[in-house]
Amino acid sequence: MTTRIVPPFTEDTARAKVQAAEDAWNTCDPGLVAMAYSEESDWRNRDLFFKGRTEIVNFLAKKWAIETHYRLKKELWAFTGNRISVRFEYEWQDARTGNWFRTHGNEHWEFDDDGLMRRRDMSANDIPITSSERRI
Repeated sequence: MTTRIVPPFTEDTARAKVQAAEDAWNTCDPGLVAMAYSEESDWRNRDLFFKGRTEIVNFLAKKWAIETHYRLKKELWAFTGNRISVRFEYEWQDARTGNWFRTHGNEHWEFDDDGLMRRRDMSANDIPITSSERRI
């Protein structure tokens, strides 16, 4: 059993939290990923707003049905108290068209006292790439 990383964050625990998130998201397992979020976690993902683990699982299942060959890299940007900001990049192939993309973005995370993310605010841009331009 692993110990949950809880706030207040230090540089080491913030980096560990970011790495744990990267590792979980790269499994593309919506149920596993959702366990890092509080039961009533508030999300903004681009232009979508939703709340709760059930909605998180539904969103991620739809996302990874379209975004195949998904590979993500997260980088700690800043942290304080119970908040972490990250910069991320991920690459994926659109299952509908076969086209490849690299997505660049930022996330702002806020955690509860148990170390579960209670708020996630994400902004991102997709850039078309060729298969040969992949780097992740």
